[in-house]
Amino acid sequence: MADKFGAEPSVNDLPSVELSVAGLLARAAALEGLDDFGDDSFRTPFAVLVDALNNEAGLNAVGRYTQYERLLNILRNRLRVEAWIKRYPDILDEVIAPPVVIIGLQRTGSTYFHRILASDKRFYAPLWYEVRNPAPPMDWDFVSKDPRITSAEAEVAAMLEANPELAAIHPMDPVAADEDIMLLEHSFYSTIPDAFCNVPSYGQWNDEQDNTPAYQYLKRLLQCLQWQKRRSGQQAERWLLKTPHHLHHIATLLDVFPGAKIIQTHRDPLQTIPSAASMNYNLWIMGSDEVDPTVVGAQWAQKYARGTLHTLATRDAQPEAFLDVWYQDTVADPSDSVARVYDFIGMTLTDTAIAAMEKHREDNRREARPGHHYTLEQFGYSEAKLKQQFAEYRRRYIEE
Repeated sequence: MADKFGAEPSVNDLPSVELSVAGLLARAAALEGLDDFGDDSFRTPFAVLVDALNNEAGLNAVGRYTQYERLLNILRNRLRVEAWIKRYPDILDEVIAPPVVIIGLQRTGSTYFHRILASDKRFYAPLWYEVRNPAPPMDWDFVSKDPRITSAEAEVAAMLEANPELAAIHPMDPVAADEDIMLLEHSFYSTIPDAFCNVPSYGQWNDEQDNTPAYQYLKRLLQCLQWQKRRSGQQAERWLLKTPHHLHHIATLLDVFPGAKIIQTHRDPLQTIPSAASMNYNLWIMGSDEVDPTVVGAQWAQKYARGTLHTLATRDAQPEAFLDVWYQDTVADPSDSVARVYDFIGMTLTDTAIAAMEKHREDNRREARPGHHYTLEQFGYSEAKLKQQFAEYRRRYIEE
């Protein structure tokens, strides 16, 4: 990862780092000259994650340095978030209207659909550089180029240089709308560590926890970002969020954000799960020389099987909160799906919004990206096993 708001170091220059809870906390405090990390709910998952990184992940030198920098960056962001709030207490007066939240398995067209909708500037959309670094430097003047953008540009370039296959899997743009899971990551309750590394004990711990602290911290970060956007002159009505991670905790999201409108994207798990495994495999191999693709495949199929069942149960209890959108419709021609979304959320679909969405589609055609190639067998899958794992989901949404 890039140094904080700076350039990417070369592999040959990587320093030796120690992944320790005390060491990372002390280093973050020293670099920022601050000592308030906010609510202590992050400390237990942080410790569980550090232990898993040290004892399970099989990190090479690049992976170890990358994870050290990522954890350090999160801690530094937490320090700055609290410092900004102390300087401007009115940040916590920001009202977060019920958000529109796109969920669905990975590879269901949710990124494409999210960015189309985000073309309507009546939505606050979390941009990649913002979710990666939700707190700007304390001396930023809100006029000059945001140093977080420079940092994000360097980080994306470094990731694509390390593994060009990522460009075929997920369109990476430092200033485009992206997943709020990177905000959740700042609570240390998220599936991002599982996406980058083999950390099964952390993943299991997180699956078994009440993730309310994560969503409460997400709300705090959205208040912080909304205050920043409004200070920079942006005006919008509500947040447009998106991440597959919410499948695992959608009931908690609805508790913390009452009235949220959930758009669920659908595609057969026989297509999505192997593609998701391929994406995470390509992240794992950037930091470890000991990656077994069948281990990646098993972890993510099991994780999403549990997540889809949780969402199905939540839908049964709160059906009015959900709208369904299908992959083939959004890819072929999203206009009908867009119109249904606006009707569902009670917003008028204006000519200005339609024009912005059409321009985004024209500027971001899928054929401009390289192809993404993988097989079921590569990740230890079979059609029969995936059909069994996702039987109830497929019965409701795929086999109709």
